[in-house]
Amino acid sequence: MNIIDNDLLSIQESRILVENAARAQKMLATFPQEKLDEIVERMAEEIGKHTRELAVMSQDETGYGKWQDKCIKNRFACEYLPAKLRGMRCVGIINENGQDKTMDVGVPMGVIIALCPATSPVSTTIYKALIAIKSGNAIIFSPHPRAKETICKALDIMIRAAEGYGLPEGALAYLHTVTPSGTIELMNHIATSLIMNTGVPGMLKAAYNSGKPVIYGGTGNGPAFIERTADIKQAVKDIIASKTFDNGIVPSAEQSIVVDSCVASDVKRELQNNGAYFMTEEEAQKLGSLFFRSDGSMDSEMVGKSAQRLAKKAGFSIPESSTVLISEQKYVSQDNPYSKEKLCPVLAYYIEDDWMHACEKCIELLLSERHGHTLVIHSKDEDVIRQFALKKPVGRILVNTPASFGSMGATSNLFPALTLGSGSAGKGITSDNVSPMNLIYVRKVGYGVRNVEEIVNTNGLFTEEKSDLNGMTKKSDYNPEDIQMLQHILKKAMEKIK
Repeated sequence: MNIIDNDLLSIQESRILVENAARAQKMLATFPQEKLDEIVERMAEEIGKHTRELAVMSQDETGYGKWQDKCIKNRFACEYLPAKLRGMRCVGIINENGQDKTMDVGVPMGVIIALCPATSPVSTTIYKALIAIKSGNAIIFSPHPRAKETICKALDIMIRAAEGYGLPEGALAYLHTVTPSGTIELMNHIATSLIMNTGVPGMLKAAYNSGKPVIYGGTGNGPAFIERTADIKQAVKDIIASKTFDNGIVPSAEQSIVVDSCVASDVKRELQNNGAYFMTEEEAQKLGSLFFRSDGSMDSEMVGKSAQRLAKKAGFSIPESSTVLISEQKYVSQDNPYSKEKLCPVLAYYIEDDWMHACEKCIELLLSERHGHTLVIHSKDEDVIRQFALKKPVGRILVNTPASFGSMGATSNLFPALTLGSGSAGKGITSDNVSPMNLIYVRKVGYGVRNVEEIVNTNGLFTEEKSDLNGMTKKSDYNPEDIQMLQHILKKAMEKIK
């Protein structure tokens, strides 16, 4: 009897992939920025020819979302992102200050292991591949089992294009025999430098246990606050557009609406005019009981489904024009499914007396699952906006924009990213919109501009006034107390040398 052990095959393949990638990365690290840019452009150009095909394939394979919206995300990754990458220097001398005589040198981190979600498999794969190669890193993907065929096809297209323009073989690769054991082996390998986990929480503990730096783009439970000074019509349009995009599977999409009580009736009416259906208490209970399994995990069959399908599954009917389901709530609790993230067009709805109470409610929602992903505020009051920015335990705050689009940098000037760091919640090393600059080390170079003897022996060197090179007198940039401390330290050091 022939028995094939896929775990062993996957582990063996993982070791080979990382070893090959490590060799390839050494070659890649010698490439100038211009060569890396050429490869990235060709990768983006080639994958751009397949955005629609891969979007349809993604929906068919996973059952999540809408292929039309996935196509938009795919185009965002292979058209808008490369445009923003042009001119960005990531390797070699990336910054030089002639006045201070300092330089920054970008150094690739090495071999990156990438995990992508089944909810946005193609766009996230394109994005990670482009920013890794842009910054001179080799990258190996462990495809999500639910989206394996789609991810592999996208990678095959980019690998052929990249290697055709000189990318070393093995610098862009993926695990063919996908098992948890193989993925863990990729992360644990001594040659692995960094792990990028986007939306795969089941592998997060193993990533941390590897001892490697982890960039985690996690799930969200972000509220949207509509404050009394907001443009209510625009705020509602933004929220509906965001929450219906790809049937609500974008992690940064709004999960709750918190409304200032004095405008609550206007907001509700505007929501209903824009396709929101407010469920009865009974309907909300029926639907809420379907979201999570007995172990607390989300039922994947509820993910990325339309409002119509969700209502039918819960056993009640809604108007054909309805695109979002809303449950009116008062309290946040661990047992309440509407206090948690729901990757579908369903929102909780809270009314608070003023912005201070709304602030507390938003904090409750953000802490309920401790993901600290994204928060939106719709307001014209800059003082309130700044108070929210200062007090919220969250990675990013968006102002007067749809969360799904603003978070990824489409309707805001944040970096165009499909991995949104969740570092503010203690998960991962950054809360940035992850860019190539998060995938490099910066080597600092500083030229000597004064010697120790000058500092120790010349009292007038750092006086209140000093002459510049043209003989002009100006105030010193140095604090006298700092200078005294520096002189004391250097004197002691020189005494030991003598």
